[in-house]
Amino acid sequence: MRKLMMLLFPVLLLAHCYGQGSVTPPAAAFDRKYLRTGYSEMGYYNVTGGGKKELCHFGMEVRSTDKTISVYTWIYFLQSDLRWTDTSIADAKTLQPVYKASHHGDINYMFRFGKELTGYYRDKKTGVNKTISEPVSSSFFDSNMYPYLLGLLPLTSGYQASLPVFDYKPSSASHIKPARITSVKSSIYRSAITGEYKTWLVTVLEDATGDQYDYYIDKSTRRIWQIDIRTKDQQLMLADREIDFQPIKARFDKEATLKMITEGSGVISGEAFARDNKNGGALRGMAVLNMNKKQYAAPGTAIVLVPYTEYFREWEKLNASQKKKGYAQFTLPDEVKACMKVATVYDSKGNFEFVNLQPGKYLLYTSFGFVHTGSRTEIVGYTDSYINGNYTGSTANTHSYDVFSDAQANVDKVVTISKEGEKVSVKLKQTL
Repeated sequence: MRKLMMLLFPVLLLAHCYGQGSVTPPAAAFDRKYLRTGYSEMGYYNVTGGGKKELCHFGMEVRSTDKTISVYTWIYFLQSDLRWTDTSIADAKTLQPVYKASHHGDINYMFRFGKELTGYYRDKKTGVNKTISEPVSSSFFDSNMYPYLLGLLPLTSGYQASLPVFDYKPSSASHIKPARITSVKSSIYRSAITGEYKTWLVTVLEDATGDQYDYYIDKSTRRIWQIDIRTKDQQLMLADREIDFQPIKARFDKEATLKMITEGSGVISGEAFARDNKNGGALRGMAVLNMNKKQYAAPGTAIVLVPYTEYFREWEKLNASQKKKGYAQFTLPDEVKACMKVATVYDSKGNFEFVNLQPGKYLLYTSFGFVHTGSRTEIVGYTDSYINGNYTGSTANTHSYDVFSDAQANVDKVVTISKEGEKVSVKLKQTL
């Protein structure tokens, strides 16, 4: 678990550098204009066989004042209630650590920095319980500050630098180790949500473990888009979740939307069915003379009703644009999902009903399976024609038969209740 913790924090991802010497506090090499403040999140993944599995969310908040720069981080494990938190505070002018605290389940510690290092370190698992009081004889950076300072360096192709890193280990004689940036070169980060970004690919090697880390840092904003971690035993990845990307401008009013589906007297009822046909060409998709048999949605089939508000219409339009661009689709926020209503087909004729609806527009959607019948024709031979013994051509002999296959009907329809108490009847149908 402790090893996982160290991998989760990209603050260990810098190492001693070839060529350009050491960068230590006070660090004139850091350009403060690139410091990114605010809250952000990264997904943490285990990568195997070309696939990836998310293990946890890594949340971080950076605050900056005239006196200090503070970094607060949280790890939220997806398969348990376990939460890890860290705090790191540095002097705003020198970037020298001032305060550091961590709560990682069994391991808890707190340090204050000055002329002396003071504080405590406790490990419930091993029984280590130490009160810390040690002299500070050199300048260094705190390990938890690293991802946010790395982007402040004068990155360019071929850049290299060495930074001393403080990371407390109770059994170590020295808690300061070099961090080595071995390579910086141009690259591209491809977001599934917002597209491509020009980045610096910063490769870092940790001398103590031999692990390699690749940072994808935005050239313009110095945002850390992705971190690839390669250890002796596994490959891991941290990727920006882009929670700050909020393209929907319409305001969502949860209270008013809930009232639309709970405090009215309107009713929407109807039937859901598919109508199959064997037509081709210009008649494909048409039920000629209404002779094709209806295949009703089975009892229990879910019918979803969505208040067709400005927010939802904008979300729908945005996802259509995302699909066209080949980008990832946006899921609806939980507060929007809470304002949807679900009814089920209650008989063998595909009937359903929604009640207590206020005047307004509603989107109905359902999906159900049915049997699709198609017609197939095969050539089984040819008949030759002759006149007075002379060959005039051949005619194909054909055989036609029906083919049956499973199909899926996906039906949506916008329905309007114009006034209070109105009852609207609809047909959710699809013809194949």
